[in-house]
Amino acid sequence: QEYQRGFQEEGITVGQILLTHDDVHHRERFLNARNTIFAMLEHDVLPIVNENDTVSVEEIRFGDNDTLSALIATMVEADLLIILTDVEGLFTSNPATDPEAKLLPDVDRIDARIESMAKRGKSEFGAGGMITKIRAVKTVSEAGIPVVITGGHREGVLQSVLAGDRVGTFFRAEPAHLSGRKSWIAFARRAQGKIIVDEGARSALTEKGRSLLPSGVVAVEGMFQFGDSSVCCTPNGWEFARGLVNYGSAELDRIKGQKTAAIQSILGFKEYDEVIHRDNLVLLH
Repeated sequence: QEYQRGFQEEGITVGQILLTHDDVHHRERFLNARNTIFAMLEHDVLPIVNENDTVSVEEIRFGDNDTLSALIATMVEADLLIILTDVEGLFTSNPATDPEAKLLPDVDRIDARIESMAKRGKSEFGAGGMITKIRAVKTVSEAGIPVVITGGHREGVLQSVLAGDRVGTFFRAEPAHLSGRKSWIAFARRAQGKIIVDEGARSALTEKGRSLLPSGVVAVEGMFQFGDSSVCCTPNGWEFARGLVNYGSAELDRIKGQKTAAIQSILGFKEYDEVIHRDNLVLLH
């Protein structure tokens, strides 16, 4: 109601969209939500998106608006994500306690140093704090979307950002970014279980652009079914990829380490040669 009242003064019609993580986890519902947002914009209705707290439980919660904003930005392939908070951007340390803290005007890439600064940062409002904002930046950056994090209390802050003024912290997008579908695989679908692969399989996936075959699978953790998203890990626990599986965890546990020619005799059927096809695989930084 407050959004409606405020925008009515400017002659802008708004409409509320309530989502849970389930709505972006399932591809059909993800596309329906995307189409709804585009239809509203075509009719000059501004979507106001929030989490549907009425039906959300822990398993289907976004948890914070930073995560929700990142998923919506990738869903609609936005040109820019602006995150407004109670500090002016990302500082080298907590500006509330460190008088030497300096605002970073530009960040080319999220690395361990930037994440460490975010953990030391402070945000009074919302569930996430600065670290969840940086995680949101990582998500949209992979999709080719730049981000501005800045203070939301200053008059005219959005106009300043859109005019290109140096406001807050500007995060550049990754130059080689994921397609909309691969962004959905990497970030919107919840990962179910883990597939542990050997070094040969990891090299084939990350360096040679190959699909994951049963012969490269060392172990299976958790439960998943055909079409679920699963994490690919090295034996030491490094998560380096995600993808949509062609075999459930119980089936994969039976054929792990085997040649593709043996799938038929072990399972009694063979729909696919690959555990995860390259087209359904996303490498993680």
